[in-house]
Amino acid sequence: MKLLIVSDQESSYLYDYFDKDKFSNIDLILSCGDLKSSYLSYLVTMINAPLFYVHGNHDDHYAQKPPEGCQSIDGKLVVFQGLRILGVGGSRKYREGLHQYTEMQMAFKIANLYPKLMRHNGIDILLTHSPALGLGDGKDLIHTGFPQFNKLLDRYVPKYFFHGHQHLNYGYSERVIKYGNTTIINGFGYQIIEY
Repeated sequence: MKLLIVSDQESSYLYDYFDKDKFSNIDLILSCGDLKSSYLSYLVTMINAPLFYVHGNHDDHYAQKPPEGCQSIDGKLVVFQGLRILGVGGSRKYREGLHQYTEMQMAFKIANLYPKLMRHNGIDILLTHSPALGLGDGKDLIHTGFPQFNKLLDRYVPKYFFHGHQHLNYGYSERVIKYGNTTIINGFGYQIIEY
């Protein structure tokens, strides 16, 4: 199965210079947040594959105009062609606004998902906006990862953990990190993964 991961910055390769033939074999699009709803609607239309997304800290506008033809899995566990995907959007709280959480609020958000995690016997993919603490995050408050994600990785050992938020042009250059048996991928821009 081929997955297209997108996050944080629109890619001219996907938007301005789109070639349908190069994306004809994409089975699922996953958005890690902070993209215009019109961009996600465009991708799901042009690529003709389902698109699941979580909210980024700049996605307040989704409340008025959500991406058409796309499905929010923020705070949900979905199964797609046998893949168990857990979606947890948002960043650390740094101002008033939607999709921002204190550590306690994020812990509560994840605690509400434990019955679904137990029912599905774990996950194959963790999809978030923010990274985990110390695993591709930044040093400032806004870009510091959540330790609750580390706990999910340790307990359920998903094959992949896709996140955004930490732009690669911020000076952090590693797109891929191995954490035990989990491959962590920063979805900044776009990335194609063979699952």
